[in-house]
Amino acid sequence: MSILKKIPWFALTLVLLSYSTLGWLIFEEKAQWYVRLITVVTILLSLICINNPWLKLDDYSHIFFKSSARTFVVAILAAFLFFLMIAWFRVFLDTLLILSATILAKIDFQGVGLKPAVTFGCISFCSLLGLGMGVLINYYV
Repeated sequence: MSILKKIPWFALTLVLLSYSTLGWLIFEEKAQWYVRLITVVTILLSLICINNPWLKLDDYSHIFFKSSARTFVVAILAAFLFFLMIAWFRVFLDTLLILSATILAKIDFQGVGLKPAVTFGCISFCSLLGLGMGVLINYYV
């Protein structure tokens, strides 16, 4: 079967649309060039973390809960992150949308059995294309 028939187009469309909203937002804020560069680097690093099969949270979770003091610190940190989530709810929803679309695309690529390198390439291409489309649509609209 051709690789074009295997690609989950619906999930990639969701990735494209979600990242285009991020591009729209960055252009709307008139961010500096280094903020745009940091955004692109952060996107690529997060895609590497999502597509990397050997990064497992289960392997490292015992480090956080080894003692009562560490468990307490983790609980305080989780409460602080929950506060930030409530305080910046709009930013949290945008981030959750992008993360969910990316994970859905990763699961769909994994379901059809494509290699992690192809998965990373397709998702990163669509995410950066969506980011650029959001900037261009905001510029011309």
